[in-house]
Amino acid sequence: MRILLTNDDGVHAPGLEVLLKIARAISDDIWIVAPSEEQSGTGHSLTLTRPLRIRKHGHQHYSVTGTPTDAVMMAVSHLMKDCKPDLVLSGVNRGANLGEHVTYSGTVSAAMEGAISGIRSIALSQVYRKEGMGDEVPFGCAAVWGERVVRALLKAPPGEQMLVNVNFPAIDPSEVQGIRVARQGFHDTGLARVIEGKDPRGYRYYWFGLDTSEAEQPGTDLEAINAGYISVTPLHYDLTHDGSMAGLSKLFV
Repeated sequence: MRILLTNDDGVHAPGLEVLLKIARAISDDIWIVAPSEEQSGTGHSLTLTRPLRIRKHGHQHYSVTGTPTDAVMMAVSHLMKDCKPDLVLSGVNRGANLGEHVTYSGTVSAAMEGAISGIRSIALSQVYRKEGMGDEVPFGCAAVWGERVVRALLKAPPGEQMLVNVNFPAIDPSEVQGIRVARQGFHDTGLARVIEGKDPRGYRYYWFGLDTSEAEQPGTDLEAINAGYISVTPLHYDLTHDGSMAGLSKLFV
């Protein structure tokens, strides 16, 4: 099995090393094509206004000066065009990708781009609770449970137009309650925080704070993580709202 690894935290991110260990337990044919710098929050954006550059770091190991979507497209359409991957693994992200935040996530979007290309794709993220941890975020849960989750998902028949979003709770691996398949939830947007500060020159700046809202939404990824489970959520990249099709069509008869 040929596996493509990517992420949105950048080619030197600690989470990518965790992902590499997971992949090596499954295959010895591994490619890395990741953004050269952190691209968190870039969503499914594609670079069209400037050229991209590729840097080779080793055997089948590259970085791209662009977004996670750019990296996957460059891998599938250029670097690996004659040996396309069987599996795309994106992550392990430093931080959660839960609820509607999947729409902002470069990690999830990289997996989405893989799915759009017809490749089985999985996004993996490590939740953390405390702000300001930087590179001290512990990836122990993802490191211990990641291979088990990916191997289980590979047993399922590949779904069309879909990817799988996996989140590991911010607890010790021994405390994990299990693995739960869950729906995408929704955060309480009323708890979103904007942190205001002032730079040394006296100009104000603004920073979005970490969303730590707790959600009591039965059957969702948010509930699963809060209960100490690894959440597994199948996502569909067809954004059509089928329930509105008939009603809207009547407006234009």
